[in-house]
Amino acid sequence: MDGQALSLRGRVTAGGRVQTRRPGCRRLSIPEGPADCYRVAQLDDYAALSRSCFRWAPPIELRVTARVSAPDLPGTWGFGWWNDPFSLQLGLGGATRRLPALPNAAWVFYAAPPNCLALSDDHPAQGLLAATFSSPQLPAPLLALGLPVVPLLMWPCTARAVRSVARGFVREDAALLSLDPTQWHTYGLVWTEDLVRVTVDGVAAFSTPVVPSGRLGLVLWIDNQYAAFPPDGRLRMGSSASSYAWLDVADLSLAGLSADLGAQGIRAGT
Repeated sequence: MDGQALSLRGRVTAGGRVQTRRPGCRRLSIPEGPADCYRVAQLDDYAALSRSCFRWAPPIELRVTARVSAPDLPGTWGFGWWNDPFSLQLGLGGATRRLPALPNAAWVFYAAPPNCLALSDDHPAQGLLAATFSSPQLPAPLLALGLPVVPLLMWPCTARAVRSVARGFVREDAALLSLDPTQWHTYGLVWTEDLVRVTVDGVAAFSTPVVPSGRLGLVLWIDNQYAAFPPDGRLRMGSSASSYAWLDVADLSLAGLSADLGAQGIRAGT
């Protein structure tokens, strides 16, 4: 891969934009608006691929310098690797529809309330997180056997039981990052077969043996989405009202491979 550029695809909805700020730096932004639609600006390298063709497997290192417009933005933003487990493309153009899968991810992930993105009660579920998810790669027909459980999520008492069972299949680990995300910081994510390590400005911030399985795609994004499966079992998801918000990303590299942040964006799902 030496000497080759990694092309990332820009995908947006509902007024989202991917803009050039300077060579090697892009701004992902979403506009102000009410909580009536999903707004996202995203760069990724997996939109048209099946999961078996996702590019990244350990050992690999990601480095990116980033900042955001405010420390308490609604919705989520972040960067790292994941397997796009739910394939909720929500109008994003050029995307391949995939069957749902259990989550696998290693990333820096900001989640504003009412997001609650942890199955374990002793792990942080909101704020700026370094986090991993590790799940078995079950065949889609086997996952389909769990569809009768879905109606149980409608009632908190049974949803709590489903949440407890899910912890037996989905391992996770996370730590809060104490920093001002509106300032430029350089984030490093190292993913090996037995370790995920996150550094901020060269200082170790998170290390865990809970590593994702399978091949993953690279994603950088900002949106106004929330999803919550808290201990009380009240499953919620949707979009939040948002002000104009942006995520700047610069100097992205993967294991020494410089990434092309100049790929032309695709606008869809307005």
